[in-house]
Amino acid sequence: MWDWLADHLSVVMFAALTFIMFCGYPVAYVLGGVGLGFGALGILLDVFQPVQFFNIIPRIWGQAVQNGVLIAVPMFIFMGTMLERSGVADELLKALQVLTRRIPGGLAMSVTIMGTIMAATTGIVGASVIMLTLIALPPMLAAGYSKELSVGTIASAGTLGILIPPSIMLVIMADLMSLSVGTLFTAAIVPGVLMSLIFLIYIGIFAFLRPQSAPPLHEDIGPKTTPEFLRMIFKSFLPPAFLIVVVLGSIFGGFATPTEAGGMGSIGAMLLAWWNKRLNWKTIREVIDSAALTNGLVFFIVFGATLFSYVFRALGGDDVVAELLKAMGINTGWETLIFVMVLVFLMGFFFDWLEICLIVMPIFAPILKVIDFEPHIDENRHFLAWFVVLVAVNLQSAFLTPPFGFALFYMKGTVPPSVTMQHIYRGIIPFVALQMTTVAVCMIWPEIILWLPRYVGFLD
Repeated sequence: MWDWLADHLSVVMFAALTFIMFCGYPVAYVLGGVGLGFGALGILLDVFQPVQFFNIIPRIWGQAVQNGVLIAVPMFIFMGTMLERSGVADELLKALQVLTRRIPGGLAMSVTIMGTIMAATTGIVGASVIMLTLIALPPMLAAGYSKELSVGTIASAGTLGILIPPSIMLVIMADLMSLSVGTLFTAAIVPGVLMSLIFLIYIGIFAFLRPQSAPPLHEDIGPKTTPEFLRMIFKSFLPPAFLIVVVLGSIFGGFATPTEAGGMGSIGAMLLAWWNKRLNWKTIREVIDSAALTNGLVFFIVFGATLFSYVFRALGGDDVVAELLKAMGINTGWETLIFVMVLVFLMGFFFDWLEICLIVMPIFAPILKVIDFEPHIDENRHFLAWFVVLVAVNLQSAFLTPPFGFALFYMKGTVPPSVTMQHIYRGIIPFVALQMTTVAVCMIWPEIILWLPRYVGFLD
């Protein structure tokens, strides 16, 4: 028995991690505690040496403490939270309603477009979903939109922030896989816009086939004269668009690092809040507190995940996973990749995106990296960028899938009592299917992900 346990300790370790996570304990404690516990058990079984624990501190120090890229995380959180409180989003939605009022399902489309724009300025799913629910759900219900379409549109639009740059998830993934943030940012733009476009097409077809569930807006809504219309565009549409250009353009153009761009975006968000006369010391303190707490949470989880992945691989976890795939008859690169995508999707029903990233990617990336994907992927670093963004597109569904989809809980805490959890579950089903369609499309045509980073020179 002891010999079997020594040979399969990494499998037991992964099973223990999964079980303890379901018990509801904090993720950082679970990752770090399981790593320490099974490292100690490995010492007793003579498959892990005590001296190996000394390698963990330099890894944590180098990967997180000394990592300047992760400083971008609180910057982007600050920028997104400040934009939420500045009234920019509310004004933007009103402008988009006017621009799309003649299109079937125009109000739902305006919510999706607004979610796309806000995703490119905030990258915070919780803030986006709550904000969109508060400002978009009442007018959608008042206009006669079905509850399912309304909540599905808002939830899916709010989760675009996890994929479209400047995504906090992409910053952490870049650090985890030793890729540049600029590479992943450029690689994620086309898939993110593609997913938004697929949502818009679905909404348009749905509204055309079932106009009673998505009635058009009244023609009298919005400015009546051309000067009023131009004033609305100048005040409500151009400021967030300019902020996107400043933040992302500075990164893609090589003028600023992600951290510097995040700082510029934070200043820009404060200027917009000042422009809307909503900048005060109370708001600044609340935004700083939110950014600091979230950043502390991210760093703590990174510490625990570094410890877990190091001990798991030291116990032979990579070899066990490879043997498991062979035993399942999964031999080719495409079969392995499909297996990983299905695994990530299923884990999204139960775990947060950060947990999935820090558990799955260090285990499967080394295995997939040595598999030949030619002629689709011609270099290893091209493959890594493709693989990471595929996982990112896949992980967006983790926010929508029950029972632990965080976007669903954010929304349920904000919607009126007339909107039940059943309405929310039924509303998100077609959008989850559309998200997985985007994953399949990006797998079949890798250039959707790789074209832009190659064009701008990140993958030369």
